[in-house]
Amino acid sequence: MSSPPVPPSGPQSPWRLYDQALRALVMALAYVACASLMVMVLVTSAEVVLRLFRLSLTGAYDIVKIAAAITIAAALPYTTAIKGHVAIEYFFHKLGRRGRIVVDALMRLAGMALFSLLAWGCVDYGHSLRTRGEVSMTLQLPIFWVPYVLAVSCGLVVLIKAYHLAHPGKPMIKP
Repeated sequence: MSSPPVPPSGPQSPWRLYDQALRALVMALAYVACASLMVMVLVTSAEVVLRLFRLSLTGAYDIVKIAAAITIAAALPYTTAIKGHVAIEYFFHKLGRRGRIVVDALMRLAGMALFSLLAWGCVDYGHSLRTRGEVSMTLQLPIFWVPYVLAVSCGLVVLIKAYHLAHPGKPMIKP
């Protein structure tokens, strides 16, 4: 028996590199979301235990608030990549095949436009927080970077929706 043919070892296509880089960024942000969720759990648990001894963890509210924003922002691209959002498809399935393709493409394009605007708005908001020198209430941590994380996530969602347009019916990442 002969072995299966080995693909030529040359440079990968730009689309394959783009796909791999996008998946790596999505997974990196998913790990950031997991770490941020763990921070929320640990800080909240520590605060509850300390309250039993009539003590408090200074800045717990600030930490949990920032971690919650990061968790939501960083989980958004992964949820989009696996097509994990809730959808009401009753009317969608009443359409014919061509109608579903058109409606799906229009919704993805509208989503791309919306998330592009959100990314731009988050960058603008982060810039205004930075120029004003905004900080958290208790710990006085600079918070301008949080909208920037959300902007990166929204930008990745735009790229994922473009991937879904090019590969209809196929999730980018298997959960």
